[in-house]
Order: sequence, then structure tokens, then C-alpha cells
Amino acid sequence: MDANKIKKGLGRGLSSLIGETKVEINVNKVSISDLVRNKFQPRKTFDAESLQDLTNSIKERGIIQPIIVRRSSEDNSKYEIIAGERRWLSAQKAGLHEVPVVITNIDDLKSLEFAIIENVQRNDLNVIEEAQGYQRLIEEFSYDQEKVAQFIGKSRSHIANCLRLLNLPQAVLKLIQTQKLSAGHAKILVGLDNAEFVANKIIEKNLSVRQSENFVKIFKTKKHSLKTSKDINLQVLENSIREKIGLNVLIKNKKNNSGSLLLEYKDLDQLNKIIEIIKSNY
Repeated sequence: MDANKIKKGLGRGLSSLIGETKVEINVNKVSISDLVRNKFQPRKTFDAESLQDLTNSIKERGIIQPIIVRRSSEDNSKYEIIAGERRWLSAQKAGLHEVPVVITNIDDLKSLEFAIIENVQRNDLNVIEEAQGYQRLIEEFSYDQEKVAQFIGKSRSHIANCLRLLNLPQAVLKLIQTQKLSAGHAKILVGLDNAEFVANKIIEKNLSVRQSENFVKIFKTKKHSLKTSKDINLQVLENSIREKIGLNVLIKNKKNNSGSLLLEYKDLDQLNKIIEIIKSNY
């Protein structure tokens, strides 16, 4: 098979990278069992429906585009997948014993670059996995955001916004990765002290991105209105309780140490939650 035809079918990013590497021109057939995952693969999950569609296509027409591989550094008898893990997984489901491959001779950095480029060019890439791929380029290969943006072909603001999502709590990241929250919802949650609580409310109420924006604006406004000049210890205590129960809390303490505790609820569900907490502890 002509190397130029192989490169043309891989897309602009992958074709460019292949142009910088040593590639065996011929497409080889290797056993499926001789292939291993790319340890730099940014994608951790694959959509089951999409995989099944690809499996059906492979059963009908075979694998049209070869899988890009390199010799495994851990086992010289194996080949590590650089690009094409979905094809490999679907080929297994389709019952194939051999798959076509293009063998490259590249280092770890190029391997990660290949994997990121292939995944970013797919519209269904999980935004968290995309961000984690960018972060690996920065942390493991000393890229900066500007270099990542130039390499990927996206704006620096896109790279920065993706990376900011990684500051969300792990529970929220999992909701995004499992597609219970969209990337649009995720951007709204960045910087919120109670991002996990708000995320769960968005899911519970099935809020759109626009509705979620309005919800967060109202929440921030009310939170700001409750702020007063007070002892730092009271503020810490308020924040601690707020994080625990997910509700706005205001503690008013007088000089003689008498005062009041205000718990703000927005609906009957939240009121019942407060009542249940009190009943179960007192």
C-alpha cells in the first residue's frame, strides 16, 4: 500500500506526525493477540454503541484503515497501539484473528502526540480525557499551554478552559466522564465551592446549560447577600456546614455569645433534609 495514501487517510494531524517519523511503507498483518494498549492513551472509556457500530462495519467490510503501532518496549514480541485502539477492540468483537498495521519507529513523546491527535479529532472525545491528555503533555513533556495549542490546532483559551475542568472535585469529574453532565455544564461548575452539590442538582432537575447558568447566578447572589463582616472562625464554621449539607448557612453571634443559626432551603425536599438531619442526631 502506498505510504502517501495511508497518510492521507489519517487526517491532517496524524499525517503530519507520520511525515516526521520513520514508517514502513508496507501494511503488515499481525495477530490481534500481538497488540497491546498504548500506555499513553488519553481515552479511558469507549462508547459501547459507537464500538458496536464499528464492529458491524468491520464484519461487513473489514478494517479499511490500518492500525498504527510500534514495537513494545516491555515485550519485543508485541506491538503497542499508537492510533486505532477502537478498531482493535471492534476487530476482537467482530471475531477477526489478524488486523492490518503500519509499523512506526517513534519515542514516547510522539506516541502520546499520536494518541492525543487521534482522539481530539474525534467529536465524541470526553472533555476530561482531552484535558488529561493536554496535562500530560505539560507535566511529562514540558509543553506550555501555548505549545499545546499550536500542536493541537486549537486556541489557547480552549486549552486553558479544558485544563481548568481538572480542578473540579473527583465526584464531578466522574459525572462528566460518564456523560451524566455535559462539557457545557462542567464549565459552569468550575470555581464553585459546592460544585458537587450543584452538579447533583443539575442532574436531579434535568437542567439545561442555560438553566444551570441561571441557577448558579441565583445561588451566588444569595450566597453573597449572606456574607457579613464577622469572626474568621465563624466563617470557617459556616463553610464547613455548607459543604456538609449543601445549603447556605448563616451564623449570627452576639458579644455575649448568644445568637442564631440560619439554614436556607429552596424547596420542600431541602426542608425535609434539614428536619431529617436534626431528628437523626437529636
